Amino acid sequence: MEKSTTYLLLIRHGENDWVGTDRLAGRTPDVHLNEKGRQQATELVKVLADQPLASLYSSPLERCLETVQPLADALGQTVQIEPELIEIDYGEWRGANLKELSKLPEWQMVQHFPSVFRFPGGETLREAQSRAISAVERIVSRHPNQVVAVFSHADLIRLLIAHYIGTPIDLFQRVVIYTASVSTLVFHSGVPAVVAVNYTAAMQRLEIKPEPKEEIKEDESGDKMTG
Repeated sequence: MEKSTTYLLLIRHGENDWVGTDRLAGRTPDVHLNEKGRQQATELVKVLADQPLASLYSSPLERCLETVQPLADALGQTVQIEPELIEIDYGEWRGANLKELSKLPEWQMVQHFPSVFRFPGGETLREAQSRAISAVERIVSRHPNQVVAVFSHADLIRLLIAHYIGTPIDLFQRVVIYTASVSTLVFHSGVPAVVAVNYTAAMQRLEIKPEPKEEIKEDESGDKMTG
């Protein structure tokens, strides 16, 4: 077999107004980058300026396409849409409030055994991981001895990283993927290795959030109780 090396950059889309909220965007259409997200897309052009990018691939969702487009313009390339790089299909949970979802019995499955959970009316994480792996390996086969960039979503990138470092899906949430971050895979004659995870142009400011105070209530007798 002829030897070849392919570098694949996994890039999460930039920030949008759903990021950091309690709502699950999923495949919701018309989710666009906000001002910070557009700035991140511009900064990615500088970060990747010295990379010999042969091709650009993207999820079909707007927030990914808007992130890759400034880079495509700078390189004079056309973005190739890869449908299997799309966000997880959360089915009936799409657009839902996470605080409300956390009250459901199924939530414990999502948190502790996500590999065996099917989102109502949607897909399992195992199915999502499988389609993402298939997409990546197709892309790699097309680009021997080249560097390509793939723009996708946090959970899908986490699932890919988990696969290529041999981590079970049940632990995939231990992988952190910031908006507009770059994670790098290399395939030496098809054999994968993880080179870098969650690289950003500037180090994220580390935030320590105070623990919420225990709510104090009064019962009907006027005595204090916690809840």
